[in-house]
Amino acid sequence: MQCVILAGGLATRLRPITEQIPKSMIEIHGRPFLEYQIDLLKRNHIKDILLCVGYLSEQIEGYFRDGSPFGISIQYSREQNGLLGTGGAIKNAESLLDSEFFIMYGDSYLPIDFMKVQQYFKSQTAVACMTVFKNKSLYDKSNVIFRTGIIEVYDKRAYSSEMEYIDYGLTIVAKKVLNRIPNGVAFDLADVLHGLAKDRALYGYEVYERFYEVGSFRGLQEFERYITEGEQK
Repeated sequence: MQCVILAGGLATRLRPITEQIPKSMIEIHGRPFLEYQIDLLKRNHIKDILLCVGYLSEQIEGYFRDGSPFGISIQYSREQNGLLGTGGAIKNAESLLDSEFFIMYGDSYLPIDFMKVQQYFKSQTAVACMTVFKNKSLYDKSNVIFRTGIIEVYDKRAYSSEMEYIDYGLTIVAKKVLNRIPNGVAFDLADVLHGLAKDRALYGYEVYERFYEVGSFRGLQEFERYITEGEQK
């Protein structure tokens, strides 16, 4: 299955580092973070990658090119006239998308079995499936009410004490979900998923391995420690 990686943001929380380099190109042990994501996808038998890029995208494209040196295929969808947000970036890439595809954020590292998520999605009738983790606001603020396989509530703005789960960072959607996104405007993917949950059209798949992210200095340090410990084993 194709995987879309959203890698076009400004990464303001990581400034001054990201004033000269996009978040995906931050080096950990001499390799850009995106290379770790690509290795993760390859281990999960995913070699068809679409990068939604914007800010300082020439650095990403110059390093990864068409993906062939890394044993994968990379296509690029570029935001030409300003940032479109996570949902708008996916809508902008519509002509390059398969009928079903994974979505992953450009700052997430998710050490799970992607194929199990795909198999679960294909066994259901939903148009979208979100991976969720019972976070209890440990690593970040929880934002999901998840019961009996359905995401009952997904809301990043209005917290509820019933929210024990968090959006893990990997979602599968059918392409027709893009009908919910207007053309050519900035739009948040979270608003699309919020609407799907309200319509009881968003399934959930629970995972049990914690996520890592490099969208903050704390997250960057935790991921570097995770990689260091893995190399020492």
